[in-house]
Amino acid sequence: MKKIFGIVLIILLANLLASEYFFRLDFTSDARYTLSDSTLELIDSIENPIFIQVYLTGDLPSEFKRLQTETRYMLEELQAYNSNIKFEFVDPLKGDLEALKVANRFYEQGMPPESLNIRENGKMTERLIFPWAVANYKNQQTSIQLIQKTLTQSNSELIQKSVENLEYAFVSSLIKLTRERHKKIAIIKGQGELEDRYISDFLSTLKAYYLIAPFTLDSVNTAPERTLELLKTYDLIIDAKPSEAFSEEKVYALDQYIMSGGKALWLTEHVNVEKDQLYKASKSTIALPKDLNLYSLFFKYGIRINPQLVNDLYSAPIVLASGSGNATQLTRFPWFYDPLGNLGQKHPITSNLNPVKFEFANPIDTLPSRLEQTILLKSSELSRTVGVPSEINLNEITQEPDPRLYKTGQFPLAVLVEGEFTSAYKAKLKPFQVSNPLEKSPETQQVFISDGDVIKNQVQSGKALELGFDRYTGLTYGNKTFLLNTVNYLLGDIDLVNLRNKSIRLDEMDLKTLEQKKLTWQIFNLAVPVLSILIFGVIFYYWRRQKYKHIKT
Repeated sequence: MKKIFGIVLIILLANLLASEYFFRLDFTSDARYTLSDSTLELIDSIENPIFIQVYLTGDLPSEFKRLQTETRYMLEELQAYNSNIKFEFVDPLKGDLEALKVANRFYEQGMPPESLNIRENGKMTERLIFPWAVANYKNQQTSIQLIQKTLTQSNSELIQKSVENLEYAFVSSLIKLTRERHKKIAIIKGQGELEDRYISDFLSTLKAYYLIAPFTLDSVNTAPERTLELLKTYDLIIDAKPSEAFSEEKVYALDQYIMSGGKALWLTEHVNVEKDQLYKASKSTIALPKDLNLYSLFFKYGIRINPQLVNDLYSAPIVLASGSGNATQLTRFPWFYDPLGNLGQKHPITSNLNPVKFEFANPIDTLPSRLEQTILLKSSELSRTVGVPSEINLNEITQEPDPRLYKTGQFPLAVLVEGEFTSAYKAKLKPFQVSNPLEKSPETQQVFISDGDVIKNQVQSGKALELGFDRYTGLTYGNKTFLLNTVNYLLGDIDLVNLRNKSIRLDEMDLKTLEQKKLTWQIFNLAVPVLSILIFGVIFYYWRRQKYKHIKT
C-alpha cells in the first residue's frame, strides 16, 4: 500500500511541476526540433487562433514522405508551445477529383504543383504533388511553399534543403500574418532603373514584411531640403540597375541620406550591354562603359566598380533555339558572361545559399579603408576580366576557351561595407545648401552588387516569374534568397536570416540497395512478428508449467 501511495504521490508532483514549468528535450544531434528564441518569442505573442492546412499528403514518393513527416513534426512543435496554432493535412486529390482541374486551381492561386518522375519497381511513373500549406489568421491568408528548389535534380538534395527551410517557412508566414509593418524601403526611380514588372516578384515578397514605396529625387532641384528630409524617413534605399547618370544634386542627397544613418542596397552596372541585343541578326553587340556619376561617391565609401566584364568558366548556360515550327529544339550552351556567384567570406547573408546568377557583371575593388568590408559573392578561380569597349558575339559559344587567360580569378561581385562613413562632399563645394550638412555617419551598412540583373525576374505571358527561376532551363538560382537575406540583414532582421540558413543533417536512403533487398525486408517484416509471438508463447507456456507443476489436479 505504501508503494502505491508513493507512486501516486510522485505522479501528482510530476504533473504539478509540468503544469508550472513547460519544457521539451531535443535529443537529435543537429537540434532540428529546437526552435530559436525569436521563434518562441513570436509564437508566445500569438493570442488568436491560426489554422494551417497542409496539402503535402496522399500517395507520396518515399523522399517526400520524409518531408511530410518533418513538416508534421515542426507543426507539432509549434503547437506544443501555443495551442492557438492548429493544423491539418488535406489531400487535394481525395474523392477521385480530376488531377488536372485541381492543379489548375492551385496554379491560379499562386501555388503551382510539382510533377515528379518517380522510379518504382523498375518503372518510371509521373506523379503530381502539392508542396504547399495555407495559413489563415483572422481575415488574412498566406501560402507557404514547402519545397526549396536547388540547381541539381537530386530529390535527396531538394528534401535536405526543404527540411532545413521548414522553420523559416512557417515562422515567416506567421510574421506576415501577425506582425505590424513599420520599417520603410524606398525604391529609387528616375535614372532609368528597371521597370516594375522586372522587380515585381522581389518587391511583392518584401511587401509582406516592410512598407515599400517608389521615390524619385527629381524634386531635389526645386526643394532640396524637403526632398532630403523625406528620404531620411526611409530605413533603406534600393537602386535597381540605373541606366542614366545621377545629377550632382541627387548624388549629394544620397550622400547626406547615408550620413544620417540610412542604409543602401546598390545594384549598379558600369558597363552598358544587354543580352537581348545578341539575339539580333548580327548576333553581336558592343559593350561600352557607362557613367552613372557614382564613382566618387562609391570611392569614398571604400568601393570601386570597374567598367569591365567578368568572363567566368563557372557560369550559367545560355539557351538557344534551333529548327522551326514543331521541330524547334532548345539547346544549352556555356555562356561565360553569366558568372555564378561563389561564396566569398563567411557571413550569414550567404550561408547555405544556392549559386547566384549574374549577367554581364563588373569586378569590384575593395579599397583600403577603416570600414569593415565583407566580400559576399565572387567569381570562380577560372575567371578573367574583359575590357570595354569590346564586341560581345554570340558565336563565342562555339569557341574553346584558352585556359591560359583564366588565371587571375575570384573577382568580388557583391560586397557588404559597414561602419562610420565619411561624406564624399567633405571639404568640397556642395551642390545645394542644407541647414545641417553632415560629414560623418553613425554606424550603418551598405551592400554593393555589380549587376542590376541579379534582382530582375523573367516575365512570361505578362506575368512575373519567381526571381531566380529560369524558364528556359527550369533551374532556380539563389538570387531571391540572397537578396532577401541582404535586406533582412540591413534592416536588422538577423533572426530571419539565421532561420533561413538553419542546417539539418538527414541520413540518405540508398534506394538502389533497398530495391535489391526489397524481398528480404518484406520477408523479415512478415516473419519476425510471427516468430516473436510464437517464441513468447512457448516461453510463457513453459513458465506457467514450471510455476504450477507442484499443484495437483
